Amino acid sequence: MDGESHRQHRQPRDLRFLKMHGLGNDFVILDARAGSEAMTPALARALGDRHRGVGFDQLAVIRNGAGVAAEIDFWNSDGTEADACGNATRCAARLLMAESGLAAVELRTGRGVLRAEDAGGGLTRVNMGAPVSDWRAIPLARDVDLDALPIETPLRVRPGAAGMGNPHCVFVVPDAEAVDLAALGPRVEHDPLFPRRTNVEVVQILDRETIRMRVWERGGMITLACGSGACAAAVVTARRGLTERGVTVRLDGGDLRVDWRDDGVWMTGPTALVFEGRLSHDFLAALA
Repeated sequence: MDGESHRQHRQPRDLRFLKMHGLGNDFVILDARAGSEAMTPALARALGDRHRGVGFDQLAVIRNGAGVAAEIDFWNSDGTEADACGNATRCAARLLMAESGLAAVELRTGRGVLRAEDAGGGLTRVNMGAPVSDWRAIPLARDVDLDALPIETPLRVRPGAAGMGNPHCVFVVPDAEAVDLAALGPRVEHDPLFPRRTNVEVVQILDRETIRMRVWERGGMITLACGSGACAAAVVTARRGLTERGVTVRLDGGDLRVDWRDDGVWMTGPTALVFEGRLSHDFLAALA
């Protein structure tokens, strides 16, 4: 989708938002179900600025949707759109379940209709769907071995690819902490093999049911967690026979549980509502 042309709307006089996070993977949530949607690439960029805006790893806009609890649109801090964000989906689902009193909801995203459930103990799980294994749909620029991508880096290992509604490039390494992710991330994100750029994960196998992961998210940042990235890492390591199909993913922000089942990849973890706010008239007027 083209973030520069999709859903341009007049900005309202007031724009309220929520700040949430899942394991430190932080989000601004806008509820546009009342018809006050004002999302533009410029507003996404302004909101995403951690010095002059609110700051987020990803922005989620909740909209009315036929046959589902809601539709969710995702925006990156650089003003582009994304089809998927696992942790933001869990955050939005937690809000909607609390609002409705339901223990499960279905949400329509660019990834399709995703089912989210209350997992108990303050945890929320979401079915992120089956991993994408068609090179055209990930997307890649050409047909290659998904477990040995022809990408040369100082790591001297061939990464694997998986699509979870967005592209992921997963490096399995001996020591995830030793990788200079700030240098590796942008280099791989913009590799010609990924025409829509890619998220980049470095993964260390701790045992067959536990992996350590660090992530560079498409759009230019290292984040404390990434739900779709955790799912992609679990898929790549299981596909290579290095782990079971159910793993605990240890991220900088905490642990996610990922289970690759016959009906899709389920991801379970905590969410937190941090604060509610309202954007000032001056802030919005500066974007007009």
